[in-house]
Order: sequence, then C-alpha cells, then structure tokens
Amino acid sequence: MMIELKVPALSESVSEGTLLSWLKQEGEAVAQGENLIDLETDKVVLELPAPQAGVLSKVLKQNGEVVLRGEVLALIDTEVKVAARAKA
Repeated sequence: MMIELKVPALSESVSEGTLLSWLKQEGEAVAQGENLIDLETDKVVLELPAPQAGVLSKVLKQNGEVVLRGEVLALIDTEVKVAARAKA
C-alpha cells in the first residue's frame, strides 16, 4: 500500500516551511520512526519521521523548496517490506 508523507500541522502562526534536506533517497528502505526529512520553519527545525516502514517510492518535493502544511512530500510503499519478509 502506498502512504503519503505530508507536512505536519505546524503551530497556528506557521503555515509553511523549507525542506532543508532529505536523509534518504528514492528506492531506499525506511524504518518506522526513522527521520526522513529536516524541515525548517521561521521558529524551529523539525525532523519528519517515516509513519510506517517500507521503501521511499517517490519524492515529490526537493531540498530548498517551500512547502505548506498538509502538502504531500513523498510516497512510501509499505508492501515492499511485506514482500521481502514473505520471501525470507
């Protein structure tokens, strides 16, 4: 199943941030809770963790882009992890 990695709800006064850096590349495996992105707002730098384990299937926003609350940043394929376990 594909799940969306979205910009989280920030504070009431903050509606956007800048994607500082991806810590994983497309095609790489990710663990649930693993930090994938550093996102900077005018107040703090946030770490965005993977909501589930899988493979970072598609990156939709690049380093340096301004992103809005709720915007989809990437897609994570959770089935790849399940398929790998089934083969083992």
